[in-house]
Amino acid sequence: MRTPIIAGNWKMNNTNAAAEQLINELKPLVADAKAEVVICVPYTAIATAARLTKGSNIKVGAENVSWADKGAFTGEISAEMLKEVGAEYVIIGHSERRQMFGETDETVNKRTVQALKNGLKPIVCVGETLQERESDRTKDVVKTQTAGAFAGMQAADLDNVVIAYEPVWAIGTGKTATAEQANETIAYIRSVVADLFGKTAADKLRIQYGGSMNPQNAAALMAQPDIDGGLIGGASLKAVDFSKVVKY
Repeated sequence: MRTPIIAGNWKMNNTNAAAEQLINELKPLVADAKAEVVICVPYTAIATAARLTKGSNIKVGAENVSWADKGAFTGEISAEMLKEVGAEYVIIGHSERRQMFGETDETVNKRTVQALKNGLKPIVCVGETLQERESDRTKDVVKTQTAGAFAGMQAADLDNVVIAYEPVWAIGTGKTATAEQANETIAYIRSVVADLFGKTAADKLRIQYGGSMNPQNAAALMAQPDIDGGLIGGASLKAVDFSKVVKY
């Protein structure tokens, strides 16, 4: 039985003061959640989030991590640094990183390896653009991205990995894949993992949906057999909305 995981991706939002206010509002709302609850916050808010969530059921993540241990990588943040300030999870390969900042399947792989090496749990994002979906390339795209992300890894590595399927055309657009569409693609991703690492690893792996999940559609999406959670953008910035998704 896979434990559902609902993760908020704050993106580039919330100062420390705003983070404190949101977390304090959120904690009592999700205290009895059946799902695992994660908030992935800007680097500057990680220590604050870790302090405020200590002793609660909310876990803290970062939104990216360097592929290097340390060195001349201006603007990057190492896995060791993230661990030190209290991060447990880290989002890797989000479509915004791929589209705006040159992330590739190779760099996603390098960052994922680095995260695992340092005891962080990666939330690895895969997903197709609207053009790729309309040209019937969804399966090709997610297969390539999934295989690329986990190149050189062993089945045991996936014990600490979450995949987030995020159709790029449904992120921040208000458009959402139907529950059936999302489940079909996620089931396919699981089959790709089974081909690469075996059915046992695939059956254990948690795969989230990450395309505009919100309080209105969360229950329908989460009712699907292969959808194990959500990577939540806009709705994670409002405590009440995020708690409703958590309590789908």
